[in-house]
Amino acid sequence: MPSALPLGDPAPPDGLLPASTSVGAAERDFGVYLHVPFCRVRCGYCDFNTYTATELRGARQSDYAGQAVLEIQAGGRILTDSGLAARPASTVFFGGGTPTLLPAENLVRMLDAVRGTWGLAPGAEVTTEANPDSVDAAYLAELAGAGFTRVSFGMQSAVPRVLATLERTHDPARIPLVVQWARDAGLDVSLDLIYGTPGETLEDWRTSLEHVIAQRPDHVSAYSLIVEDGTKLARQIRRGEVAAVDEDHQADLYELADELLGAAGYGWYEVSNWATDAAHRSRHNLAYWTSQDWWGVGPGAHSHVGGVRWWNVKHPAAYADRVLAGVSPAAGRETLDAATRETERVLLRSRIRDGIPVASLTPRGRTEVAGLIADELVDARDALAGTIRLTLRGRLLADAVVRRLLAD
Repeated sequence: MPSALPLGDPAPPDGLLPASTSVGAAERDFGVYLHVPFCRVRCGYCDFNTYTATELRGARQSDYAGQAVLEIQAGGRILTDSGLAARPASTVFFGGGTPTLLPAENLVRMLDAVRGTWGLAPGAEVTTEANPDSVDAAYLAELAGAGFTRVSFGMQSAVPRVLATLERTHDPARIPLVVQWARDAGLDVSLDLIYGTPGETLEDWRTSLEHVIAQRPDHVSAYSLIVEDGTKLARQIRRGEVAAVDEDHQADLYELADELLGAAGYGWYEVSNWATDAAHRSRHNLAYWTSQDWWGVGPGAHSHVGGVRWWNVKHPAAYADRVLAGVSPAAGRETLDAATRETERVLLRSRIRDGIPVASLTPRGRTEVAGLIADELVDARDALAGTIRLTLRGRLLADAVVRRLLAD
């Protein structure tokens, strides 16, 4: 089952936020994340807050869009009543789960609620995740006609054996079809990959990368497989049924990805993300990495506004009960202190290509820069010019770089 919610303070039933959240709000972007917690099957590696039909227990997929609309409308009132001036959404992202398990009109209905509650900024980025076997040409055309601008397909691998280990259900041969349908609809395309699956060889990974590059998507994400406690894959590894993940092998796979994607014209802009140009970077994800504001809609969704973070109850039935009763679905929240906000700023901003200003580090952090240059973890020229920017080696050891930058 999905991992537990974090510990935190109780969230008020009315959802109101402290006055501090309005400070500087006009300078921060505002985004909306809509979590659609439904999957046709549960993949063995996944610990996201998702549910198959047999796990819903008192909730129905067909009711979900209406419940999400209620939270969106309540969110608009909560922000206004908390003293935050209205800001249109710069980005909207439908994630999951598999958002496209719902009829297209349901996603359109939720987007219309965002538009009606907060408005969409000119040129807003509107993305949905999709499994390759969950959409057709008509579905994608309907989304594009309603204002969606981007689709992110969960490809994961082009090798059937690797997909089988991950328990992904789509046929790799479908990828060119869905990419073309998205293009025909006028949507930008991202393809998402996972590397380091037990048994995946370097040549398997090369095959997947070559298949991605052949489709010429605007954006590519490549995430290393992380084996989460409590998942089926973790149990299989513990029992010796599949091999454990090898971190050195994962590093080799990452280096191959950077080499092939770079040669094909894709530039990295975050440790696990590449795009054809700056215009095709995921603006929604960049908002997370730069600590902007966002409202998370749906079971288990997380939100952040002005240094206050909160998260909703996990199960769709519990979520439905709350929003239908007019009560905030938030299960808990925390107000980030200055030290936590600084830690998160360094942790997240150091991972993006734009980097982090040396002058913004603590005096102790600045003393680490020379050593990071000597260890070839940050670019020497950029660091001497005043910006910490990771080298390829630094990206592989990003956590170690952050620890040094945050050293006491």
